[in-house]
Amino acid sequence: MLMIIPAIDLKNGRCVRLRQGRIEEMTVYSDDPVAMARHWESEGARFLHVVDLDGAFEKRPVHTEMTGAIARALAIPVELGGGIRTAEQVRDLLGRGLSRVILGTMACADPAGVRELVKEFGAAIAVGIDARNGKVQVKGWVETTDVTALDLAQSMAQAGVRTLIYTDTATDGMLGGPNLEAVRTLCEAVPGCRVIASGGVSEPAHVSDLSALGLSNLDGVIVGKALYDGRATLRELQAAVR
Repeated sequence: MLMIIPAIDLKNGRCVRLRQGRIEEMTVYSDDPVAMARHWESEGARFLHVVDLDGAFEKRPVHTEMTGAIARALAIPVELGGGIRTAEQVRDLLGRGLSRVILGTMACADPAGVRELVKEFGAAIAVGIDARNGKVQVKGWVETTDVTALDLAQSMAQAGVRTLIYTDTATDGMLGGPNLEAVRTLCEAVPGCRVIASGGVSEPAHVSDLSALGLSNLDGVIVGKALYDGRATLRELQAAVR
């Protein structure tokens, strides 16, 4: 069944949301990310997605203490992305209680390195694929590459990655609905991978649309701004899963 996964984005120790990844369009929602994480768990979340925005921009994990505190505070699994590059960083984060780490830029820059991390850490390694108009974006969405999302997804599947987090950056934070065709195409291209979609969901109907695609490997959808702005509750979105 499609999971609704709340997102917590960390910047300067606070829970924020960016509009289309732009730092200049940042909204602060909480000064206590651990309390926010507990809130989503109490609302019925079965998984939590955390992004270390400072880590993404500084190319190394920054909020390690805070993400560890979030993981220890919850009974549900927590995944983290943002600036993760090395086995030592992965080992440290998993040791702090995180269930899964997400590699982003590294997937484009060093696919062989991803393969080595998968050999060591297995299912604890996920890859985030952020794309605009089908082309992968890296370094906090600052750079658009010539690599297509489909090519990267298939490359990561061949490297042994079993979970892909696909964000359509054009829809992220815009609340206009997910890119259904892009989600379908990516899921069908990597039948051996679990796919988590991100971007655009703002109402129960959008969840129903994703669920209606009938894709057996579409595992979940990450929701951020719609939850924080009160456009829909977590329970309302969960009830829309068909």
